[in-house]
Amino acid sequence: MAAHDHGGDLAAARLMFPGAPEPLVDLSTGINPIPYPVPPLSPDVFARLPEPAAVEALGAIAAAAYAAPSSAHVVVAPGAQMLLPLVAALVPPGRAAVLAPTYSEHARAAALAGHAGVETSDLARLADADLAVVVNPNNPDGRLVAPDALRALAAALAARGGLLVVDEAFMDVGPADASLASAAGGGLVVLRSFGKFFGLAGLRLGFALAAPEQAARLRASLGPWPVAGPALAIGAAALADAAWIEATRRSLAGAAQRLDDLLAGAGLDIVGGTSLYRLVRTSRAALLFEHLGRAGIMVRRFAHAPSWLRFGLPGEEAAWQRLNAALGEIR
Repeated sequence: MAAHDHGGDLAAARLMFPGAPEPLVDLSTGINPIPYPVPPLSPDVFARLPEPAAVEALGAIAAAAYAAPSSAHVVVAPGAQMLLPLVAALVPPGRAAVLAPTYSEHARAAALAGHAGVETSDLARLADADLAVVVNPNNPDGRLVAPDALRALAAALAARGGLLVVDEAFMDVGPADASLASAAGGGLVVLRSFGKFFGLAGLRLGFALAAPEQAARLRASLGPWPVAGPALAIGAAALADAAWIEATRRSLAGAAQRLDDLLAGAGLDIVGGTSLYRLVRTSRAALLFEHLGRAGIMVRRFAHAPSWLRFGLPGEEAAWQRLNAALGEIR
């Protein structure tokens, strides 16, 4: 896998480590390794075009799940990734500022929308942008910007026609009071990802929470039938399953603690993360990446920070044991 990719490319991993034992253990993404149990689906969701009523129903369920002001504020999309350039185009081309280091697709999407972009680690520099982007909790280090600071930034941008985009792809495992979903509108658009927390990334489902007029523009850009029928049905069931959501938050927190214990036991410096991934810093990052790869364990590395590695959560017990054994060999 190239140092600039997004993880999850097992075909590239097999080319890089052709002798690695199978099955590969993919820890290169921040996706829940124990997915939501997909319910039985009617054949109609595959055979028929998605009904507008199903999209509206999912929007209402998402509004309740994320505490959005109303379903009119919710845009249902085929993955949050698809929304990035569309949201960036809600304001005329100008200056984009992305709080970095973070997910690289935001800068690319801003450029696609015609913005001249800059990445900065200084939150204050976002205040004079036309389009500002904050990933919260951040990927890969789990950094959290206080909600009050983000609300103030959104108000300042809105006063002169700008827009703040807060990407809450990992907020399902964030603090309960950290989400800005209830404040979406005006100068603030909030993005939510479905696949990461629910472990169904292949479903391609995501949401934008925005002012109703902005939401209408986004729906028009997506066009008819933006989301497949199976995704609508599964998304509606999962987002309404409060018991599974709460139990999964607890189980992920426990798994993250177990991962912390393994990483710390291997002498690695844990510098951040969420309950879905941990970021470590080590002078042996390149060596460790190669060692784990030869053991059939894929982790995420970073071209801009060669001392960083990000570890997702193992799923089955066999994967935990393989990671433990591989880390034990380099202690």
